[in-house]
Amino acid sequence: MKAHYLPLITSLLFSAPLAYSENLQLPDMGDSTGTLISPAQEKALGQSFFRSIRSQLTISYDADIQNYIQDIGRRLVTNSDNPYQYFYFFVVLSDDINAFAGPGGFIGINSGLILNSESESELASVMAHEIAHVTQRHIYRAYEAATRLSLPAAAAMIAAIVVATQAPDVGIGAISAVQAGSVQMQIDFTRDNEQEADRIGLKTLAKSQFDPRSMPKFFERLQQASRYYGQGAPEFLRTHPITTSRISDTRGRAETYPYRQVPDSQYYRLIKAKLRTLSNTPADDLIRYFKHQLNQGTPLQRAAMEYGLALSYVKQQNFKAAKTHLLTLAKQFPQQPQYLSALTHIASLQNNFKQAAAYSLQLQRQFPNNISFKFDYIDNLLNSRQAKLALQFLKTTDYKHQQQPRFYLLQARAYGDLDHALNSHRYMAEYYYSTGQIHAAVEQIKLARRQKGLNFYLAAILDDRLLYFKQEIKALKELQK
Repeated sequence: MKAHYLPLITSLLFSAPLAYSENLQLPDMGDSTGTLISPAQEKALGQSFFRSIRSQLTISYDADIQNYIQDIGRRLVTNSDNPYQYFYFFVVLSDDINAFAGPGGFIGINSGLILNSESESELASVMAHEIAHVTQRHIYRAYEAATRLSLPAAAAMIAAIVVATQAPDVGIGAISAVQAGSVQMQIDFTRDNEQEADRIGLKTLAKSQFDPRSMPKFFERLQQASRYYGQGAPEFLRTHPITTSRISDTRGRAETYPYRQVPDSQYYRLIKAKLRTLSNTPADDLIRYFKHQLNQGTPLQRAAMEYGLALSYVKQQNFKAAKTHLLTLAKQFPQQPQYLSALTHIASLQNNFKQAAAYSLQLQRQFPNNISFKFDYIDNLLNSRQAKLALQFLKTTDYKHQQQPRFYLLQARAYGDLDHALNSHRYMAEYYYSTGQIHAAVEQIKLARRQKGLNFYLAAILDDRLLYFKQEIKALKELQK
């Protein structure tokens, strides 16, 4: 298997909620006294990390995929040794078998790892392992050399290190480009870190009602497969070296837990089917694969394969065949939102926005806590030229969802359709900033500043954001000198 290196991230700076200060200092990270980075600084680093990740990697914003990985993550965190730690889980669309933990509890899982897992417990075992790296502060102990740097400098350095663990041949140069003086950075977790993450991860798995034996089983299969990869070994093995003794130790610990059969959820099967169709595999090959699987397994397993077949037809743009399968599945399994969600997507692709809005409204009413379905409905209202109604729904969005990039983008579209250029540019700036496109954000603020109807209050907001963006750009340039 050819390794697919993750792109380089160099522009990590602190997040908007914190006041800017070039002299803001970090406490010693992971020193012998136990003094660690503060929660506010940790949150700032994490948000900056993810903002840059969004601009550099292909992250899935699919509602089904994101909801699933968050659900599994929450289940594990609730049963971890620190259930109050903030975590955010996301899927990177990459064939590479990998997972990584960034600062602030941001954990990325590659789609290639999900597709190569043979059970939901195997996927959960990797996530539990990464969670343990965060709760045990392994990340910050690995960044001891960043002590006493300003927050922007530390954020940029940590970004380079995290990426270097994903793409060693390009990441090392990034560290040199942003490090201050003679600071040297540790990249890999130590053997003790890995063993501790295994041990704590196993406890989390068992408490979360997953199979602890899945961890050594998955690790062993990866190790055996690595013999055939040569230089293209999975990145997970490079950043998390798996030895025979480590597998043996993990298996011995797993055997101390009572055996119990843990079936896969239907959600897991559906997500794997969907991710397979999002890979680079041609539609015709996917159709042959899913057709071959249709008559195998339990009714639920066959339903997941039929779902994959329907999505393969969508990829082939054979919408008629796709809808036939999806309508049947939606009728048989009304509590599974994936089928109706796929029908919504097809209606949008066919420019049948009225039908798409009807489907998305039905989903929103059936699953009111799913913000993605609400955003889908608003998106279809905009496509149907109902900007006023779309804006009304946007104003009812819970505050915790109002800092998502999609919220900003929908706001910008709605105001643009209503010929409110000032607010359209203002929210477009926030969209660009949240996705790591800070120079584009500056240009949008400048455009907003030139619009008619600018009052003192809005002018102050725009000037404050413009100053903030420019300070971040300045900080990054100084790091690269």
